[in-house]
Amino acid sequence: MSFSFLLDIFLISGSLTMAWLCLFSHDLLKAITCFVCMGLFVTLMWIRLDAWDVAIAEAAIGAGLTGALLLSSRRGLKKTKAKKTSAENESGEQDV
Repeated sequence: MSFSFLLDIFLISGSLTMAWLCLFSHDLLKAITCFVCMGLFVTLMWIRLDAWDVAIAEAAIGAGLTGALLLSSRRGLKKTKAKKTSAENESGEQDV
C-alpha cells in the first residue's frame, strides 16, 4: 500500500466519521465542531484532487463562514431559551 492510498483512506474515513458524529450528536456545540472538522477533511480531499480553487472555497465558505453562522445561531438559541424559561418562571409565580 502506498502512502497516497493510505492518506486517501484516512481522509475518507475521517470525513465520514465527522459526518456521522455531526448527525447523531446530542450536544449542539459538538455537532457544530464536527461539521467544521468535516469541512476541513473535505478541503484536504479537494487539495488531493489538485482543485485548489474549490479547496479554498470549501475552507472559506464550507468550514469557516458556515461554522461561524452555526455558532452564532447557537448563541441566539441559548438567549431565546433563557428568555423563554424566565418568562415561564415569571408566569408561574403569578399563578401561585
